[in-house]
Amino acid sequence: MKALLLLVMMTTCAAITQDLSGKMFTFPLESNRARVMFNTTKTDFNAVTVCHRSFTDLKRDHILFSLATPTHSNDFLIFWDNTNKEMETHIKNKKAEFGGRDYKPNMWHSVCTTWEASSGLVQLWFDGQPSVRKFTSSGFNIRGPVIIMIGQEQDSHGGGFDSKQSFVGMMSDVYMWDYVLSSCEIQNYVDDRNFTPGNVLNWRALDYQIIDKVFLENKITVCY
Repeated sequence: MKALLLLVMMTTCAAITQDLSGKMFTFPLESNRARVMFNTTKTDFNAVTVCHRSFTDLKRDHILFSLATPTHSNDFLIFWDNTNKEMETHIKNKKAEFGGRDYKPNMWHSVCTTWEASSGLVQLWFDGQPSVRKFTSSGFNIRGPVIIMIGQEQDSHGGGFDSKQSFVGMMSDVYMWDYVLSSCEIQNYVDDRNFTPGNVLNWRALDYQIIDKVFLENKITVCY
């Protein structure tokens, strides 16, 4: 049990920096509290790439990644719309919808999302397959004190959680860059080969805080 659960489940845990290679966060129940918050000193973004892997059996809408500022609660949001079977990216509260994603339950999926302020173009890479590039918001950086989390969707800066939008499942390998990652680097991430670690969020040196019922465990591997 000790080897399996590297966790400490806590009501509130102090922020720590840790190499989480081979680990995952487990969100075991629907909640309007359970979340993992990521700390960064960067407050100004003219471009963003976020990559993560997730595993869930949810059959409802749910959050995958939430970045809020005092100006926009959805400054950079990745969300699954189960009704329309679409992966959504929200930039400065403006939405791009990506349909046709084979978001099967009970298996790991790799999702990378890119955006740049100069063009306003956003793109989704789902299990290594790129989407069309869509327009969201251009001309203005994401700027201000950011609150970044997984597990809950922010309807206000650091709050406004809805249990019916919460994430239940496992999540791993969360990285964030302040530039648009090249397609080759994204493919290396998807294939779990050598790639440049995130310079905003780095899973191998992650500064994070667990709130409420979230577990840090060894990542599930397939045995042959």
